[in-house]
Amino acid sequence: MSLNENLEKLSNACGVVGRENQVRELMIKLMKPHADEIATDKLENVIAIKHGKAKSPKIMIAAHMDEVGLMVKTINKDGFLQFTKMGGIDDRILLAQKVMVHTKKGSFPGVIGSKPPHIQKKDERKKIINFDDLFIDIGADGKDDAVNKGVSIGDSISFDVKYTALGNDIVMGKAFDNRAGCAAMVETLKLLEETDWSVCAVGTVQEEVGLRGAAAAAFGVDPDVAIALDVTVAGDVPGVREFDTSVKMGKGPALTISDSGLITHPKVLRWLLDTAEEHIIPIQLESGLPGSTDAARISITRQGIPCGAVSIPTRYIHSPTGVLNLRDVEKAAKLAAAAVKTISKHF
Repeated sequence: MSLNENLEKLSNACGVVGRENQVRELMIKLMKPHADEIATDKLENVIAIKHGKAKSPKIMIAAHMDEVGLMVKTINKDGFLQFTKMGGIDDRILLAQKVMVHTKKGSFPGVIGSKPPHIQKKDERKKIINFDDLFIDIGADGKDDAVNKGVSIGDSISFDVKYTALGNDIVMGKAFDNRAGCAAMVETLKLLEETDWSVCAVGTVQEEVGLRGAAAAAFGVDPDVAIALDVTVAGDVPGVREFDTSVKMGKGPALTISDSGLITHPKVLRWLLDTAEEHIIPIQLESGLPGSTDAARISITRQGIPCGAVSIPTRYIHSPTGVLNLRDVEKAAKLAAAAVKTISKHF
């Protein structure tokens, strides 16, 4: 399948933090034809291995499979669901969003509601509604009806958004953070043939709640060097200053120099910069962003692992719908594959 088809399938799949099984099964299917073996660790990270030369060093490529979403916290007597947030979500974007509630009896649509503005007091209408004052309406006729539908405490809730083309290689969809990185990792494996180093392509879990899966996977894989494939904030929208971020869609992947959790190892940064220049792959540089990626946790695992991040510029991350340029995903994969092929020159 094409990169576009893979991203569509990955975007439409549900993988709210800690419930990544649907995405994991899809990643296994997509990576299996391009790997020598595939394993799943105890935390349910998926690891596709492509063997290099005998006793060769290992490079880990990581892309997290989870997405921000919600989880059922309570079911009130009238059958409305209250929820907690799984990952960083701005309360301002929640109201009136369509969602899917994933239960043991299947998935059910719902909508996030609140007290109607028509009957709010004037000062209430000026305030952001906190998520704990919102609820999900699944059309249940009381608590017993909701329970009979299969809803229970702890069920995951995803946003109900379908992948859509906007034209000129621009697409929008759910969970591009980080299904875009997952699609790029699959594409990277497709581009690799024989390699000097062994490659461990890891779909990680629970990144959005503290980079947890990457820590466990990196400890188990114990690579000599690593790259995280993720997304980053695209600053090409109204209201964003150049100082906030200069990264734009359509200008190629971004290399992290530093963020709140990572200062990229100088040898890794030089390796990626030289690879991009040698293969004429456009890149952007970013530093000082408050967020971070799996690279931050990988870099401090065991005695330390030289690590960097290649990120795909994406608008509206951590919201129900993201927007990106497919060419940036493609170039991120080309950069990662070219870097793997030339790694022996740098390490």
